[in-house]
Amino acid sequence: MAEAARHDSWAIADSRDRAQPPVFAAVDLGTNNCRMLVGTPAGDGFRVLDSFSRIVRLGEGLHDTGELCPAAMDRAIAALQGCATRLSRRPVRAIRAIATEACRRAANGSTFLDRARSETGLPITVISTREEAELALESCAPLLRDGGRRAVLFDIGGGSTEIAWVRLGSSGCPGDAPELVGYLSMPIGVVTLAERFGAAAQTAEGFDAMVEDAMGRLHAFGRLHCIEQELRQGGVRLLGTSGTVTTLAGIALALPRYSRPAVDGAVLSHADAVTALDVLRQLGREGLAEHPCIGPERAEFVLPGCAIFAAIHRLWPAPEVVVADRGLREGMLLRMMRAEHKPPRPRRDTRN
Repeated sequence: MAEAARHDSWAIADSRDRAQPPVFAAVDLGTNNCRMLVGTPAGDGFRVLDSFSRIVRLGEGLHDTGELCPAAMDRAIAALQGCATRLSRRPVRAIRAIATEACRRAANGSTFLDRARSETGLPITVISTREEAELALESCAPLLRDGGRRAVLFDIGGGSTEIAWVRLGSSGCPGDAPELVGYLSMPIGVVTLAERFGAAAQTAEGFDAMVEDAMGRLHAFGRLHCIEQELRQGGVRLLGTSGTVTTLAGIALALPRYSRPAVDGAVLSHADAVTALDVLRQLGREGLAEHPCIGPERAEFVLPGCAIFAAIHRLWPAPEVVVADRGLREGMLLRMMRAEHKPPRPRRDTRN
C-alpha cells in the first residue's frame, strides 16, 4: 500500500499568527489555474497565512488560435483582482507574481500582462522554463532528503510539462542541496492535450496516442543524461508535483476526500501508481466528475495528465514515486524569505 510520509515545512496558521511580520506573497498564473500563497517564516520553511486557487483556463483555445481569448483573459483578471484584494488587507513585505506557459506562448501574452498589471496592481512577469524547473525543485527539495543519488522531478502543468534531472546531496550533509543538472520543457500539458485530442482523450486509443506523443518527446532527454542507465544502477527517485500526481495519490490512498496533509510527501510504490492509473482510466468521464478527489471542473484534464505521467513512468520505471502538493508558489516564498535573511556583503575599504 502507499505510504503517507509527512514532510511538512508549513501549516495553516491560526488567527493569532496572522499579524506576525514579515509577510510574503506569491501568485502563480498558470495555463489552467490562478493560485496565491501568503506566508511568514517559520523554522526552515514558512507558515501559511492565506491561500487561494481558482480554475481560470487562461489557455483555452490557445492551441488553435495562438492567442489568449477575451473570455479567458477576463477570468484570469478577475482571479488576480481577487488575489490583490486579499493582499491589500495585510502588511505584505514582498510580492512575487509570475505567469508561465500560456503567456510565454500566446501572441498577445505581453498585451494581456500589461492589462493585468494595470487593473490589479500586481507586478506580474513571465518566467523562463528553466526558472519554472528551479522553483519546483526549491519547493520540493525537502522531499528528496531521504537518500538516493539522482531524481527525476516532473511538473505536469496546463500548458507545459517541466522535467528536471537532479543530482542529490550527499547523505548527512544538510547544506548539500539538490542540484539541477538538466531540464526539459515539453510544450504539452493537461489543457493542450485535452484540446488537441478532444473527445478522443477519454478513449483507450486516444490515451495510448497521448502516451506515445509524450514518450517521443522524452527519449532524447533520457539519452542525453543516461537516465535509463542510472536507473539500472539504482538510487534514482521519481518526484511528481502536479494535480495529476496528487490525484493518483488520493486514489492510491483511498481518500474519501482530498487531503493535502495525507498526500504531500506520500510515497507510492511502482505497483501502487500503476493500479491508481488503471482505476482512473476505468472511471470514465462521468465517474471522474463525481469522484471527491477530482470533481467536474477537472474531469476532462485527468486522463491527459495521466497519459503524460504514464509516459514518464514507463520510460523511467523507478521503484517509487514521491508525491508533492507544492510547487512554484512555495518556491517563490522560500526564495523571498531567504533573500530577506541573506547577510549583507561586507563593505569594501576604499581608504588609501
